[in-house]
Amino acid sequence: MLRSPRDQPLKGSGPHLAPQKPPPRVQEPPAELLRRLEFKVLRRLDGFLFGDYTGVFYGPSLDLAEVREYQPGDEVRRIDWSVTARTGKLHVRQYREEREITAWLIVDLSASMNFGTRRVLKREAALEFAVTAAAIVARHGDKVGAVVTSEGGMRILPAGTGRRQILKIAQLFTSPPSEAGPRNTSQPPPVDPLEQALHYLNRTLKRRALIFVVSDFLASPPAAPGALSWAKPIGRLAYRHEVIAVRISDPAERELPKVGELRLRDPESAQEIWVNTSDPRVRSAYAALVREHEEGIRRVLRSAQVDLLELSTAQEIVEPLLKFTLRRKGVRR
Repeated sequence: MLRSPRDQPLKGSGPHLAPQKPPPRVQEPPAELLRRLEFKVLRRLDGFLFGDYTGVFYGPSLDLAEVREYQPGDEVRRIDWSVTARTGKLHVRQYREEREITAWLIVDLSASMNFGTRRVLKREAALEFAVTAAAIVARHGDKVGAVVTSEGGMRILPAGTGRRQILKIAQLFTSPPSEAGPRNTSQPPPVDPLEQALHYLNRTLKRRALIFVVSDFLASPPAAPGALSWAKPIGRLAYRHEVIAVRISDPAERELPKVGELRLRDPESAQEIWVNTSDPRVRSAYAALVREHEEGIRRVLRSAQVDLLELSTAQEIVEPLLKFTLRRKGVRR
């Protein structure tokens, strides 16, 4: 996270830097938040999602109906390789339709989500998406539950239905999380909050579900170079469930501004370092690291067959949601 420069305050048209702590904001009451999203987001999504949202977000069930020969247009991931090897012909698995769906929201509210230099903080963009997704699911009479995770631990709302459940979810996200405080770097790193939530659903979900994982996907403990602590548990989850990753990012995270010396602070470990942003080699190296990290995220998700929805703190969530919806419909045709 970017902090104040040593030499001078930042001014001008460049990215606005975050203060030491996010400024206190007046929290929007859950009922008002839901009404605002119904008016500004859900109404604009009508016609795109509400006729067949299960076809957009939810794939076939895992209840096997039959194994038949492959036909052009069948999904490659449905190929039954055991039967194909025995018969010498490509065969695919056909699954039964499921009538009821249970959706779960994993929302990462760890310290790095308290960052934002544009329209909203990352945690506020995550809240807008989570309440919107809960409303879409609840409108169809399906159940939706939530897991909020942070350095202070997990808070869990069992799956339920109806408008009251949506308000409970909004209340869960807007209630203040426990303060964990800066980590003592001499101690072993704690389990990453996102990894912890993924393990929890891996252990507890018995029936197939639709799961949205909302996070910036920045692992909090310093993992091995190139390692992503959440990679294995999200892969296991996607093996049994339909998982969609919703990544929240801020434009200022992708590029260092040229403003002289900056103090950079990891909000989750409290470690700090000074960086000379006037050096083009430093800015170039930072940009390369960001590209490498983002490609690593996409590679892990592709490997786990988890689709990715990208949201930015600089943009309303409607347009990327519509693009994602149209892309998913195209994929599933």
